[in-house]
Amino acid sequence: MLISKLHKFSAGLLLVLLMLLLAGCGKEPEPQPVRLQGQIFGTFWLATFPDQWSTDQVKRLETGIKAELDKVNQSMSTYLKDSELNRFNAAEPGEWVAVSTPLFEVLSLSQAVSEASRGAFDVTVGGLVNLWSFGPEARPEAIPGRELLQQRKAETGYRYLELDYGNQQARRLRSSYVDLSGVAKGYAVDRVADWLKQQGVDNFLVNIGGDLIVAGERNPGQPWRIGVEVPDGRIQVAHHILPVSDMSVATSGDYRNYYEVDGRRMSHTIDPRTGWPVNHQLASVTVLHPSNAVADAWATAFMVLGTNAALELANREKLDILLISREGDGWKTDLSESMRTLLGSELSNKILSR
Repeated sequence: MLISKLHKFSAGLLLVLLMLLLAGCGKEPEPQPVRLQGQIFGTFWLATFPDQWSTDQVKRLETGIKAELDKVNQSMSTYLKDSELNRFNAAEPGEWVAVSTPLFEVLSLSQAVSEASRGAFDVTVGGLVNLWSFGPEARPEAIPGRELLQQRKAETGYRYLELDYGNQQARRLRSSYVDLSGVAKGYAVDRVADWLKQQGVDNFLVNIGGDLIVAGERNPGQPWRIGVEVPDGRIQVAHHILPVSDMSVATSGDYRNYYEVDGRRMSHTIDPRTGWPVNHQLASVTVLHPSNAVADAWATAFMVLGTNAALELANREKLDILLISREGDGWKTDLSESMRTLLGSELSNKILSR
C-alpha cells in the first residue's frame, strides 16, 4: 500500500487578510496597526488593532487575549491530558459529569447544529478522527481495519451525548470520544472578541487558524477586507475578497490537512454518518455569522454534506455561505441565497463569474 504524505498541516484554514497599506504618492503614510500574535490549539492566533495604542495598553491587550485563549484550551483541548474535555471523556458511559459554563455552551451549540444538519456535524466523531490519524492518537496514516472501523462507528452518534440543562451536566451513553476541534476554535474567537469589547476596543480583527471575527473598521470609512483562499495547498492567494464589518468568518476545507493512500485523498473531515473521510468535489466552505462558534460548526457540517446538500440546507436555515468546488482543472463558486443578499448583486455576480 503506497502512502504519500502531502500536506499534513495543523487543522483549520488560513484566510488571507488583505491589509492595503500602500499610500499614494505625496501622501503621508497611514499609521501602522498594532499586531499581536502567538500559537494556540496547534495553530496561530493573530489580533490586529488599527487605532493608536500605548505600550502599556498593548501589553494589557496581549495578556488578556492569552488568558482567554488559555481558558478555552484548558477546557476543550484533546491534546492536554488534564483538560476538562479529556476528564469528561474519561468518565464511565452513562455517568453524569458537571461541566463548566463554557464547555456546556459549546456542547449545547454542537448538539443544535447536529440536529439541524441531521448528524453531518457530530462532536462524538473523535474516535473516528483518531482512527484516521488526525487526532491525538499516534496512528499510522493508513486505512483502518474493517472491524476496528465498525467498532468506532458504533460508538459515534450525537444522540449518544446527553445534556442536562437544569443541572449543567453532560454524559456519554457509549464509549464515544468527544472532539470539539470543529467548534472550540470558533468559540475561542468569540471569547476574545467579547473580552476586547468589554475593554472598550471598537476596531479589531481576531484570527485563530483562519477563523476570524472583525469589529468596526480597519480605517475610518473602510470595512475590513477578507480574502478567501484558492483551495490549493500549493499556493496561498485570495480567490475572492469579501468586505465585512462586525461579522465573523469561518472556513473549512480539505486541502491542507490530508494524506493519500493509493492515490485517494484522505481528508481530515470525517463524515460521522459513514465513518470515512469525505469524498466529493467540495473543496472549501466559508460561513459568515455573528458568532464564530456557530460559523465554525456549520462550516464543518457543510464540508461533510458536499455542494448540493450544503446549499439546500444553507438556504433552508438562511445561512450565509460561499462554496468552492473542484470543476475540471479549475474551481466553481456557489453562494447561498442569503449570502447573495448580504453581498449585493454586483459583488455576488463578480464572485460567481470567477
